[in-house]
Amino acid sequence: MPAKTVISIVGPTASGKSAMAMRVARQAKKLGRTIEIISMDSALVYKGMDIGTAKPSVSEMAEVVHHGINIAEPEEPYSAAKFAKDARQWVKEIQERNNIPLIVGGTMLYWRALAHGLSNMPAASPEIRLQIEEQAKVLGWPAIHDELAKVDPTTAARLEKNDAQRVQRALEIYLQSGKPMSEWLKDQPKESGRGNGDIPLDLRLLSIEPSDRSVLHDRIAQRFDIMIEQGFLKEMEILHKNPKLHLNLPSMRAVGYRQGWDYLDGKINLEEFKAQAIAATRQLAKRQLTWLRGISDREVFDPLHESDMYRCEQVCLAHYQLI
Repeated sequence: MPAKTVISIVGPTASGKSAMAMRVARQAKKLGRTIEIISMDSALVYKGMDIGTAKPSVSEMAEVVHHGINIAEPEEPYSAAKFAKDARQWVKEIQERNNIPLIVGGTMLYWRALAHGLSNMPAASPEIRLQIEEQAKVLGWPAIHDELAKVDPTTAARLEKNDAQRVQRALEIYLQSGKPMSEWLKDQPKESGRGNGDIPLDLRLLSIEPSDRSVLHDRIAQRFDIMIEQGFLKEMEILHKNPKLHLNLPSMRAVGYRQGWDYLDGKINLEEFKAQAIAATRQLAKRQLTWLRGISDREVFDPLHESDMYRCEQVCLAHYQLI
């Protein structure tokens, strides 16, 4: 496989993607080459959201150059299209330095935008969004999800009933265009490695997927406990006091942060906050795995077996002809 093809390490949250990326980067350094990591995570782009997003540590970012982290204020929406444009530029610059780009993350919409480009779906309609939000206040989001299922059963089937942001967007697209989101997505470019813009980007997808879902669930719970110990609630308090922030922003819809906001608003108690945040993170992992399993040409590695993790590392190094 040609080295111009860029490796993308993906997987559900808490599967060990970032650890694998650092492991590969360290091995490459021993072999005389420099890897620069491109984060493909929709929460890591935001400044001030460090603990709840499990950002790489300061020492890790000093050891290996990372791109796509701390590049936007939390009140600034950052889109998949923007990521695709930025990532192509980062890849170009990294390669011009004769270094190796390694894309790592679990935001699969970002991957789709980078690998295939985005379909030309209708832009956001504030009027229709407000209409949907008003209905949701009266009926609840599960009822709105039921409405979506009537007009776009394919999209509704992959969305949780309380996934307000995505349910709203899918219904908005239908009401605005008369065409379901699933049909818009079918019409997007299919050829791998050809996205919007003038820089072709071919991706080789290495997916870290645990064979035992219960182990992943345990990891998620343990990691959340560690986040609490590290001061996640103090981080949330700072964000909650920021007058520019509110729950309708993409940054504050991130798992853990939305529940933390509700806790600080007094809507739920501490135990409910923990339980809801862990449940939301597990639901995120489920959605990521569902998306990944729909990609036939991905290469799967099981983080529960060290032999598989070693093989993943060796695949990365061999791909770039380092071994």
